[in-house]
Amino acid sequence: MFDTISQQFSSLVKRLRGEARISESNITETTEEIKRILLDADVNLHVVNSFIKEVSTKAFGKEVLTSVSPGQQFVKILNDELIRLLGSEKRDLIFSSKPPTKIMVVGLQGSGKTTFSAKLANYLKQKGHQPLLVAADIYRPAAIDQLTMLGNIINVPVYSDRNESAVKITSDASKFAIEQNSDTIIIDTAGRMHIDDGMMSEVVKMKNAIQPDEILFVVDAMTGQDAVNTAKAFHDKLQITGVVLTKLDGDTRGGSALSISSVVQVPIKFVGVGEKIDALEQFYPERMASRILGMGDVVTLVEKAQSVIDEKQAEKLEKKLWKSEFSLEDFYEQLQQIKKMGPLQQIIGMIPGVSLPPNAQVDDKQLDVIEAIILSMTKEERNNPDILNGSRRKRIANGSGRTIQDVNKLLTQFEKMKKMLKNYSKMSSFMGNKSKPPKFQR
Repeated sequence: MFDTISQQFSSLVKRLRGEARISESNITETTEEIKRILLDADVNLHVVNSFIKEVSTKAFGKEVLTSVSPGQQFVKILNDELIRLLGSEKRDLIFSSKPPTKIMVVGLQGSGKTTFSAKLANYLKQKGHQPLLVAADIYRPAAIDQLTMLGNIINVPVYSDRNESAVKITSDASKFAIEQNSDTIIIDTAGRMHIDDGMMSEVVKMKNAIQPDEILFVVDAMTGQDAVNTAKAFHDKLQITGVVLTKLDGDTRGGSALSISSVVQVPIKFVGVGEKIDALEQFYPERMASRILGMGDVVTLVEKAQSVIDEKQAEKLEKKLWKSEFSLEDFYEQLQQIKKMGPLQQIIGMIPGVSLPPNAQVDDKQLDVIEAIILSMTKEERNNPDILNGSRRKRIANGSGRTIQDVNKLLTQFEKMKKMLKNYSKMSSFMGNKSKPPKFQR
């Protein structure tokens, strides 16, 4: 996510924090570099100029030039302005005081509307809502079948009618939702390869027919400036209430995310961060700004961890770590928790101070290799790796489809990790906490 721009900003931030003194010439040079970074990321020129003007005005003020830590102060200004550019604060979905809440999903073809509709339904279901998906895209081949399939996966009902117009389907869906006791209707509308009068006319009629509480514009984050122009065209016709950026896990330069809210004056509400049905995140401007500046996103990382960690299992693991009884069986269980949190590349990007080089890829398949080797062991071997002699290692290598060298490498790394955990346990005891392990906090 924003690998290139994050790498450039991260380098800039590190350099600024090391500055003991910042002069007017330093500020001018830095703002010119920031301008270049933003333009390279395909950020709207008007947005860039406005951003640089705001940063420069505040940076030239006394709070930086006379600050005890001028570098840190400049970074704070940069972070604050990025947050403002991204929309200032998190915006929740608008729910009707009289259910069902109606949400129209609009956008160009190929932007990911149908997949997002299902992801949103899954997201709302996890929060206790009873959503209904509506297949109102009657033009794209297999669009109805795709939404029906996704609805079956997440166990959410899908309303469709292949013999009616999109406007009629939308109107009838409201009655169906009441019958089904659904409190939220998510309408997947048709897209086109480009904006045309026919498409706009149809979605306007659909809007007038049901008076939706939300109109979410879905846009592919990899389209850059085109995303901003398209969003503006949709907003002029429909008065959209929120933006959804999809494919943010891809090689996106970040121009659309950094431009769209400012230009269209509509908040970004969700971002798609992967292909899986649960790969949807609510958009937090302050967290995204932190990621862009290479400062990580600890809050989201903790939330992801808490969503997959079993409390009893965590307490059990803590006791084992405290007693230096951590086994390959425990290690395997932790791998399962990590995999549930999402792609490793995303997790690494949330860790403060850790940034990957531009275009660097973290291969999640390495986890599968480790998993295959561990699963090729017997339970006794996983709990007591010391019994793994040469013949056992050969059997494990054959069973996992790997080499004996791969098995040896894993066991060596595991022993190093155990030693590190043991040293940590001794250090904790030396510091005075001898009685019991710390209580696990949810």
